[in-house]
Amino acid sequence: MKNKNQIFGIPISSEKPEIVLEQIIKGLASNQDFAHVVSLNPENLVQSVKDPQFKQIILEAKYTINDGVGIVLASRILNGGFVPRMTGVDLMENIIFEASKESLRVLLIGGKPKLAEQLADCYNQSYPASKFKGIAGFRDVRTPSQNERKEVLSIVAAMRPQLIFVAFGSPEQEKWIYENRASLQGITCIGVGGSFDFLGGVVTRAPRLIRRLGLEWLYRLIKQPWRWRRQLRLLEFMWLVLKEKMTKSSST
Repeated sequence: MKNKNQIFGIPISSEKPEIVLEQIIKGLASNQDFAHVVSLNPENLVQSVKDPQFKQIILEAKYTINDGVGIVLASRILNGGFVPRMTGVDLMENIIFEASKESLRVLLIGGKPKLAEQLADCYNQSYPASKFKGIAGFRDVRTPSQNERKEVLSIVAAMRPQLIFVAFGSPEQEKWIYENRASLQGITCIGVGGSFDFLGGVVTRAPRLIRRLGLEWLYRLIKQPWRWRRQLRLLEFMWLVLKEKMTKSSST
């Protein structure tokens, strides 16, 4: 049955985060085929409107989570219902905690220089039953060299991880995962954006109350004023949502 809860033609999950998490963990335990997990937020939904290839990648993802209060608000405006949300940081933390109960191999790719390696070292100490490895990835995620591409995939082939977290930022991380899916069979791959920064202590997360109110974006803007250009994408997102709402209303 077609999911009627959509934003810009992309189905929005109404599953509780703990259910999605349980499904992902079950897939890891069963040695499933390639599984792509995509975190939806206002920025990458706007990108999907402009980039049909990226939209198709989202549509083909095995799991999606609603990362961002904008998704919740837009879903209520367009579809009249409530959808739960889980940030990419929380998803990564929860999956790593659950994965630590099994002897899993986990690869972290991307982020700031040395950050993935440092995070992997911390996780290896905290969760010795699993094996974590961190690599920098590419100097420029938009235009990686052929040698860089081959090196990353050779590490994947040698390690044979069951779980990969990719921190290139969106849409680059999703595109890299999708383009290399033939080499990522049997692996659950998750694009996590700036989650390494939070988990590595490079950037401080908003207090829990602010996160519950859905104002983490404002907290980050205050802490990192240079992000104001990115926040313009939120205005574009809301305009597109209102435009879609008006189109729906005129057609009924």
